Amino acid sequence: MTESVPSSPGRSLTGFLLHPAAALHDPGWGHPEHQGRLRGLVSAVGKDMLTLHDRVAQIEPRSATEEEVLRVHTREHLHRVRDLSDRAMEEDRSIPLDSDTLVSGASWDAALGSSGAVLTAVEGIAKGTIRNAFVGTRPPGHHAGPSRSMGFCLFNHVAVAARFVQDQGLGERVLIVDWDVHHGNGTQEVFYEDGNVFYLSLHQFPHYPGTGPPDETGKGAGVGTTLNVALPPGTSRVEYRERFQEALAEVRGRFDPDFVFVSSGFDVLKGDPLGGQELEPEDLHGLTREVMALAEERAGERLVVLLEGGYVAERVGSGTVAVLRALAGLEVPGGEA
Repeated sequence: MTESVPSSPGRSLTGFLLHPAAALHDPGWGHPEHQGRLRGLVSAVGKDMLTLHDRVAQIEPRSATEEEVLRVHTREHLHRVRDLSDRAMEEDRSIPLDSDTLVSGASWDAALGSSGAVLTAVEGIAKGTIRNAFVGTRPPGHHAGPSRSMGFCLFNHVAVAARFVQDQGLGERVLIVDWDVHHGNGTQEVFYEDGNVFYLSLHQFPHYPGTGPPDETGKGAGVGTTLNVALPPGTSRVEYRERFQEALAEVRGRFDPDFVFVSSGFDVLKGDPLGGQELEPEDLHGLTREVMALAEERAGERLVVLLEGGYVAERVGSGTVAVLRALAGLEVPGGEA
């Protein structure tokens, strides 16, 4: 499935990144965030490579350093994850870190590897090697706050990447779009008082984790740079797309990003056991194209999409293919989204 990246700048290429350690994180097959999620993703992308091969390049990612993760998380949190992962390896079992998040012996490497994969994508875009990217992060990240794990998440990969963009001088203002069916409370917490990071979340409400009502709009210097679009269960595909377009129009009127990230939760697709929405993969193809248009208009096309939730392996796969095809400038099977 791997396509080599050309030595000359390849601005037409979309990067596909997946750290090998991500597949080894093992909360158990009875846990919703089991290893089969990535197997479904890799299988679907592999089957579509005949179409994708001249548009998509698989890139070998690095792991994040502890210092890079510490730009978002406390040292105590890192030590807790690392120590419990070491203990899980010694005891050859998964150990609860909180009420719904389990750590295995591979979890530390998986979390650092997934954060690093997003940073590798950012570096590739900055160098002009790729135009945009999709990163298969696992465990997911958007529920993780500065000092805690939550909702299957250990490190907040998109937050680490946003801080990396700023630290490396690649951009001052970052837009994060989150369409996971669950509100990304961890991402919101990290940037709630930061006027240079705009967090837009469309999510089911009321729903886990209970945060993200429309009146949560930021605090202090961050007032107005959090936009929560709360949607009831069973929102129609048409209404969802309309609300998304309205939200992006509002972002355009209030914020000029230098870099754009998408937290893509495939639990927003119809039939997810932890969701309740009606979207199909072709809808996510359309949403991706709309974010691409904003990134092209405001951020020099600099866009990275990363995996968050999604708990039906086949739907994670079909959703990934739809998003990856959009990033690569291809239609979804069957025509226009």
